[in-house]
Amino acid sequence: MFRFENPTYLFLLLLIPVLIGVFVWSNFRRKRRIKEYGDPSLLEALMPNVSRLRFNLKFWLTLAAFFLLVIVAARPQFGTKSETIKRQGIETVIALDISNSMLAEDVAPNRLEKSKKIISKMIDEMQDDKIGLIVFAGDAFIQIPITSDFISAKMFLESIQPNLISRQGTDIKTALNIASRSFTQREGVGRAIIVITDGENHEGGAEEAAREAAEKGMQVFVLGVGSPEGSPIPGEKANDFHKDKDGNVIVTRLNEQMCQEISKAGNGAYIRVDNTNTSQKLLKKELDKLAKADQETTVYSDFDEQFRIIAWIALVLLIFEMLISLKKNPLFKNIKLFE
Repeated sequence: MFRFENPTYLFLLLLIPVLIGVFVWSNFRRKRRIKEYGDPSLLEALMPNVSRLRFNLKFWLTLAAFFLLVIVAARPQFGTKSETIKRQGIETVIALDISNSMLAEDVAPNRLEKSKKIISKMIDEMQDDKIGLIVFAGDAFIQIPITSDFISAKMFLESIQPNLISRQGTDIKTALNIASRSFTQREGVGRAIIVITDGENHEGGAEEAAREAAEKGMQVFVLGVGSPEGSPIPGEKANDFHKDKDGNVIVTRLNEQMCQEISKAGNGAYIRVDNTNTSQKLLKKELDKLAKADQETTVYSDFDEQFRIIAWIALVLLIFEMLISLKKNPLFKNIKLFE
């Protein structure tokens, strides 16, 4: 497939017939004026070394160079270009708790939105890494398969809400098991599982799952979102909160002990998330410690630039035009100058 990246420049080609017309008209006027001065054959004898052929050749070479330079400016492109480049990075799978307790507002604007901001900031700082996202509550599923398409990752991140999973709970074990199977098969790459949760209603088995992940070469980091003092869970209406069966307001509290135990079993670290940016900096510091392996990535561009060879041809034509003398070559001495 062929195209021009800047086709607007092609309008300059409309000047070519104008230039040809001016050239033909100037030759006609020159011949007419010469006839007014006297007999053309006698005048030619006074200028035996002037070559009409070379004069015309210089014009057509200049015109051809102008045509090619316009094409160069329009940037002709053809076909599809691909190249394989090596990048260094790590693979990170994030398991995000989206249970209703993550709507508590002891971390502004609430636990879930704060967690999404942390993930978004993490994606912004990634360059040669890969990221995947799992959401969980009473169940878990992959929201974003591991990828280096950060734009799509951020787009899917924005749509995450607790209603994606109807079953309530905090099934960290299932989330960890899915995360440990989500990485690529590349060797020597650092692998991190980041669990972001408040730890409420923990269903058990998470420590064992974290330990199994660590045995496979993965590190499990836990970001605990919320406060140990707790906060009520906002309801659907303003100034309304979730209540238990007895009508008492439910207060959800960060389970730091559980978070610490999971991170320890997963050979990782526990980081508390509050209203500051400290957690973001600490997490980045931990991830920077992971080994980074070369990752081969095939990068495709829709079109490959073709202007270079055309530019070289135009340059050669201009050089020839400069080197051509107006003096007549002895081989063409019989050509009449004013005919």
